[in-house]
Amino acid sequence: MNPAIAAVASGLRVAALLAAGRAEAMTRIEQGMEGARRSFLAALLCLPLFALLRLLDWTLAGLPPRPGHALTLDLLGYAVGWAGFALLSRPLVSLLGREKLWPRYITLWNWCNFAQYVLLTLGALPELFGLPGVVQQTAALVAFGWAIWLEWHATRLALEIGAVPAALFTLLDLAIGVALAGLSDLLT
Repeated sequence: MNPAIAAVASGLRVAALLAAGRAEAMTRIEQGMEGARRSFLAALLCLPLFALLRLLDWTLAGLPPRPGHALTLDLLGYAVGWAGFALLSRPLVSLLGREKLWPRYITLWNWCNFAQYVLLTLGALPELFGLPGVVQQTAALVAFGWAIWLEWHATRLALEIGAVPAALFTLLDLAIGVALAGLSDLLT
């Protein structure tokens, strides 16, 4: 089997196990730096979900004045955020004395992102279908909470760290995403 296809199949199993909260996901990831490199295929798989979520936002809020410009900024923010957190995490993991665990952390983090995008997309469906506001808000809140918990859980598993350091990694990732989205909105 093609290594990229095998990596994606393995990564999707890992994402499903993570979404279910199963620590078994750790035993299913590709190990080492090669596995970490291949896990960035998750970014390509998440791209359609990212675009769908942006289109849903535009459907509900209206098109921005320059949609092509806005989409370009969003895509740039997507790439910078994904790669930026991965690059920033490496020295932070080293500061914790866990540098040998970084490849498995970033592998798990990448596939965790896929599970998060699926959850956020599912959480947005009630809005797309025009369900009552309370259903929309509940679905969005549950999906967002689950996605945040998922990253925190994956960070704890991969780096073998406590709750607070894992929360700080998760908050850093969230802060990068919020900052880039805000910058994109500002420049649109």
